[in-house]
Amino acid sequence: MKIDRLLAMTVLLLNRGRISAKELGERFGVSTKTIYRDMDTLSLAGIPVMAHQGTSGGFEMMSHYTISRQFLTLDEISSVFSAVKGVKAAMDDRTLDQLLDKVGSLLQRSDQTMDAGMAQGLLFDLNPWGQAKGTRDKVSLLRQASNESRKVNMHYINMNGAEGWRIVEPGRLILKGNVWYLQAFCTSREDFRIFRVSRILDMKVLPEAFEPRELPPLEAYEWNPEWSSKDHQAVTLRFSPKVRHRVADSFSPEQISVQGDGSLLVKSGFPLDEWFYGMVLSYGDQIVVEAPEHAAMEVVRRVQHILRQYAKPDRQMST
Repeated sequence: MKIDRLLAMTVLLLNRGRISAKELGERFGVSTKTIYRDMDTLSLAGIPVMAHQGTSGGFEMMSHYTISRQFLTLDEISSVFSAVKGVKAAMDDRTLDQLLDKVGSLLQRSDQTMDAGMAQGLLFDLNPWGQAKGTRDKVSLLRQASNESRKVNMHYINMNGAEGWRIVEPGRLILKGNVWYLQAFCTSREDFRIFRVSRILDMKVLPEAFEPRELPPLEAYEWNPEWSSKDHQAVTLRFSPKVRHRVADSFSPEQISVQGDGSLLVKSGFPLDEWFYGMVLSYGDQIVVEAPEHAAMEVVRRVQHILRQYAKPDRQMST
């Protein structure tokens, strides 16, 4: 719509300064003649657009013309700008360019020298190292389906390893740490569920539309113990000083106590499931399960099974 294009042009000129008619035409997919007519419309509406001739010419706003900051300080605006840039990098969503332009337009011209290093004390990079491109593609597709209120048929593998196709009504995308989740209404369960995007093996956006439902409140996506069907048991783990950095990354300070020999003792409650034993084995010989004894014996059993996997008839493996 023309009004949307005029608003977007206004915000762009406020944020970017002088822009040629050719660049504006390419950005908005219209001819340069249309751009000139749009500039006339903005001028008639009282927007102080100035035209400059020549090879370096173009359109720009009169100096000191800007959108009111209201009650936001420069630091607050800069922080918002950095956060939006981080979200854009994680979602690869070009529609966020307009949001960046709008936030940037809240800055005075003299402030826009900060554009390259805005909010130098803060950098939001929500795109984790090593993340597969497929995850970003899934997020973009799910967001599109949610915006268009279209159902999605997805091949999903749950935390217990069970696979199956589910038809869902996508609602809200959640970025928790560096992991994407989808809050959606599952048509087979007739209830809202949380799905981990990385566990979606395949999906198809269906032509069938749905009437958006009111999403359950989700102010902070915190772990709910009811989501785990396993009972938590008191566990004591002893770690080598060599993996102190990993222990600090994985456990809270109140769970960790440094011993006289430099080892780290961690006491906490865990469900003794696949996640727990996978976590323990990931530390190799830098961890000992001190309690409970049956958990320690299960680790031994799994290690012996791993050794058998590598055993060959023509050679003897030592333990």
